[in-house]
Amino acid sequence: MLATRTNSRTRTGLRGSSEREDPPLSVDRLNQLLLLSTLVLLFAVAAVRLSSRSGLPSLLIYLGIGIALGQDGLGLQFENAELTRTLGYASLVVILTEGGLSTKWREIRPSVPAAGVLSTVGVAVSVLVTASAAHYLIGLTWQTALLVGAVVSSTDAAAVFSVLRKVPLPKRLTGVLEAESGFNDAPVVILVVSFSLHYSPGTWYVLVGEILLELAIGLVLGLVVGKLGALGLGRVALPASGLYPIAVMALCVLSYASGAMLHGSGFLAVYVTALILGNAKLPHRPAVRGFADGLAWIAQIGLFVLLGLLVTPHDLIDDIWPAIGVGLVLTVVARPLSVICSMLPFDQRWRDQALLSWAGLRGAVPIVLATIPLVADLPGSERIFNIVFMLVIIFTAVQGPTLPWVAHKLNLSDGDEPMDIDIESAPLERLRGHLLSVAVPAHSKMHGVEVGELRLPPGAAVTLVVRDGKSFVPLPTTMLRHGDELLVVATDPVRDAAEKRLLDVGRGGKLAGWLRGSAQD
Repeated sequence: MLATRTNSRTRTGLRGSSEREDPPLSVDRLNQLLLLSTLVLLFAVAAVRLSSRSGLPSLLIYLGIGIALGQDGLGLQFENAELTRTLGYASLVVILTEGGLSTKWREIRPSVPAAGVLSTVGVAVSVLVTASAAHYLIGLTWQTALLVGAVVSSTDAAAVFSVLRKVPLPKRLTGVLEAESGFNDAPVVILVVSFSLHYSPGTWYVLVGEILLELAIGLVLGLVVGKLGALGLGRVALPASGLYPIAVMALCVLSYASGAMLHGSGFLAVYVTALILGNAKLPHRPAVRGFADGLAWIAQIGLFVLLGLLVTPHDLIDDIWPAIGVGLVLTVVARPLSVICSMLPFDQRWRDQALLSWAGLRGAVPIVLATIPLVADLPGSERIFNIVFMLVIIFTAVQGPTLPWVAHKLNLSDGDEPMDIDIESAPLERLRGHLLSVAVPAHSKMHGVEVGELRLPPGAAVTLVVRDGKSFVPLPTTMLRHGDELLVVATDPVRDAAEKRLLDVGRGGKLAGWLRGSAQD
C-alpha cells in the first residue's frame, strides 16, 4: 500500500491525533455544500459554450474555476491528495466508460494493432526520452525523472474524445487516437505505481512481466463482462427504459472493480467492456450513450475543479520553465519518436504520423497520476505535481486549439465524410416486435432516398417521419432529408436485417447492397 503523507506540508489533509476531528455533516452544512457545488456545476456547464467558441479545451476553464475557488482565490482550503487520487480514479472509470460506449468498433478495428503498439512500445519510448530530458535538463534524480516521464506519457481520454468530436479527421486516424487513449492509461498507471514504490531498474524484466500480466487479466475480464452483459441486456426486456443506462454503467464499474481486485488492469477492463456494450444491439442505445455522456461531463467538471483546488498557484512560479522545457521535449521529440517507432510495422504516411504526434493531448490523467507519488510521500513529489500541472495547462492550451489548423495544413481534414445514422431500438415484448427510432444526420447518404427505395425486409416498415418539428405518415415516394427522424416498426425475426439495411443506405445511398448482392435485396 502507498504510504500516507503526514508532514507539515501535507496534501492528504489527515490530522494528527492531537487535533480535533471534523464535526459530523449536519443538514445545514449539507445545504451549503449542495448550494456551492450546484453553482459551480451550472457555471461550468455555461463555460462549455465559451470553450466551444474560443477553441480552448474545457478542462482549462474547469481548472481555472478550481484555482479561483482555492487558497489563492476565494480562500477555500483543500489539501487532500489522497482523496483527489481516489475520486480521480472513479472519474476516469466514468470517462473511459463514456469513451468506450461512443466508440464505433467498425471504425477503430483496423487501428487496434497500431494503437496497441503505440500505447505500449510508444509509451516506453516516450517515458525514456522524457525522463532523460528531466534528468539532464532540470537536474531531477532518475527516480523522479522516470516518474515525470511516466506521468506525462499517457494521452488523456477525455481530452482526445472531446477534441476529436470537433475536428473532422479520417477514420484511420481517429481510430488510432481513440483506441490509444483508451488503452494507454493501464500501462502508465502500472509504471507510475511501480516507480513510486522505489522500483529498481535492475528488475525491469519483472516490471514488464507484471504489466503484461495485468493487461492480460484486464483484457480477458473486460471481454467476459462485456459479452455476458450484452447477451443479458439484449435478451431481457426491463420494465423501464431508464434502467438500461443504469445497468450498462453498473456492468462497466463491475468490470473495473473486478479487474482491480484480481490484480489486473481495471482501466483496460472497463474500456473493453464499454466498447463491447456500446457496439452491441442493446435497447435504447442513444439513451445509454446520453446518460453516460452526462455522467462523464459531471466527472470531468468535478475532477478538474478538484485538481484546481489542490494546486497552490504561487508555488507554481518556480516550475514554469522546467515544465516548458520538459513539455517541449515531450511534444517535439518524445511523442514524434514514439509515433515513428510504433508505426514502423504499419507503413503509415508521414502526414498521418505528424498529426498523430501533434494530437497526443494531455489532460486530467497526468495530473491525477501525479498525485500518486504525492500520496506516497516521495522526495520531490510536490515538484513533480507542479511541473505536470503547468505542463498540462500550457501545452493543452497550445495543442488543442491548433489541432484543426494542423490537420488542415497537412490536408487531413475530412469534414464531408458521411456520418452513420443514429438508430435507437425499443423492444415491444408483448407485440413481438421492435420500434426503431432513426435519425438522419448531416452528410448521411440517406438524404434524397425515397421511403420505398429503402427496400426494408418484409415485416419492417417506416410508419412515421418527423421533419422540422412536424410529424406525418410517409408515402413510398416520400423523399428523406437531413435532420429527419423516422419511426420504423420491425418484427423480431427481421429486426437485425432492417437495422443493417438502414445503416447500409445511410453509408451507401439507395444503391447500397446491389453490387454486393445482400440478402435483403
